[in-house]
Amino acid sequence: MSAASAVLALLRRRNWAIVAAVPLLAAAVWMPDVMFQRDVFRTIVTFDITQSMDVEDAADIDGGAAPVSRLDFARAAMREALGRLPCGSKIGWSIFTGQNTLLLVPPIEVCANFDALLASLDGIDGSMRWTNWSRVAEGGVFAAVRTATSVGQGASVLFLTDGQEAPPVLPDDRRVRDIPRGEVKGWLIGVGGDQPAPIPKTDRNGRRIGYWRADEVIQVPAQSRAGGAIESHEELSELRGQYLSSVAGQIGFAYRRLRTPRDLIAAMTDERYALRDRVPTRLNWMPVALAFVLLVWRFMPSVLRSKASA
Repeated sequence: MSAASAVLALLRRRNWAIVAAVPLLAAAVWMPDVMFQRDVFRTIVTFDITQSMDVEDAADIDGGAAPVSRLDFARAAMREALGRLPCGSKIGWSIFTGQNTLLLVPPIEVCANFDALLASLDGIDGSMRWTNWSRVAEGGVFAAVRTATSVGQGASVLFLTDGQEAPPVLPDDRRVRDIPRGEVKGWLIGVGGDQPAPIPKTDRNGRRIGYWRADEVIQVPAQSRAGGAIESHEELSELRGQYLSSVAGQIGFAYRRLRTPRDLIAAMTDERYALRDRVPTRLNWMPVALAFVLLVWRFMPSVLRSKASA
C-alpha cells in the first residue's frame, strides 16, 4: 500500500482524531494562564451590625416564608453578588458600629479566595458589636472612607445600612458635611422596609432579650422636628433612604436601595467603578473543547450504526 493510500485510509477511519485529541488534552492540563487586560473591581464592603439591622422586615432570598433580619438579607445578597464578580476583582469585609469601622478582611482576589470570603462573610453578625450607639454619616462612612484610603489599590466603598442612628442626628445637624467629597468612590446601600418596626434588644452575647422601649432610647425633641408637633419614635426603625441619599450626595457617593440581589450586583459591577488591570486568565477550556469535538466526530458514526442495527 502506498503512503498516499495509507493516509487516505487513516482519514477514512478517522483515527487521526484520537491522535490529535491526546496532545490537546495534555495542553489543557499544562497550559499556563494568559495575562489579559480586563475590567475588575476592588471594594471594601462595610456591614452595619447595629441592633436596628436585626429588625426582621426583609424577604428571605432562599424562599422561606418568614421575613429575615436586614443583616441576614444583606449577607445573602452579598453571597450571590460575590459569584458574579470577574476574576481579578478584590473584595474585603469590614463592620460598623458606634463611630468606627473595623476591617476584618483586607481586599483579596475573589476567585482564588472564594471559599474563604464566603466563610468569613457567614461569621459577620451582631455578636461582633462593641457598642450600641451609632453615627452612620459622621462616623461610619467617614471611617470606611479612611480605611479604603489606607488600603489603597483604588478600592471603593460599599456601605450596607438602614441609616438609623442612635442617638439620632437632628435635622439641622451639619456635622455630616465635614466628610471630604470625592476622596473615595463608593455606594451607600439602603437595607430595610418602609414601615417602622420594633428594634430587637440583645445582650452582650448576641441573645435576644426583648425589644427597645421608647423610654430606653434618646428621642428627637419635638421642637426640632419639622412643624414642631411630630412625636419621635426612635425605638422603631425603618429604612432612612432619604437621609442616606442626602449623605451620599454630600460625599460624592451613589445611593441604591437593596430590594433583590440584582441591586447589589448592579452596584458592585457598575462600570464607573471598574479598574483596568492585567489579570491571569485560564484558557484551557479551548483545547478541551476542541478535543471533545474531535472525539465526538470520530465516534459518533459508529454509535449511530450500532443503534441502527439493534
